[in-house]
Amino acid sequence: MILCFVAVCTPLGDTCLSRGMSRLPAISLDHPATLLAAVFTPWIALGIALLIGFFASYLTALSWADLTFVLPATAFGNVIVALLSRFWLHEPISLERWAGILLITVGVGFVAQGPPQTERPVKEILDIEERALAASALAEWPETAHSIDRELPR
Repeated sequence: MILCFVAVCTPLGDTCLSRGMSRLPAISLDHPATLLAAVFTPWIALGIALLIGFFASYLTALSWADLTFVLPATAFGNVIVALLSRFWLHEPISLERWAGILLITVGVGFVAQGPPQTERPVKEILDIEERALAASALAEWPETAHSIDRELPR
């Protein structure tokens, strides 16, 4: 569900940004006031909100899966961007771009067949849990933290 949210928020946010920016004159970094004013236009503000939702969902996905799984799995958003660009923004899309989108979609299919997280050796998992418990104990008893060596077990 999180990956679907990521895949939808990104293209919707990007499309809203594009729609909002296409209605404004060109913006230059030499005039920061125009850039700030653009941020508060409705389409751009909506796009920014959707991209904040994307970022929160992306962080959530990365907390339980590897980057090599999350990033390609969210690449399906490219298909949604193409469809929104073509039918909502009325942008022309070349045959080469459609072919690239098809290749990305096929690649996502390959990635989706693999495990979301790389299996770690049991010893490494136990070491991580031991360090987390030690850090938790130090946080719970701050007055004793000064007398305990700060080096966590390895």
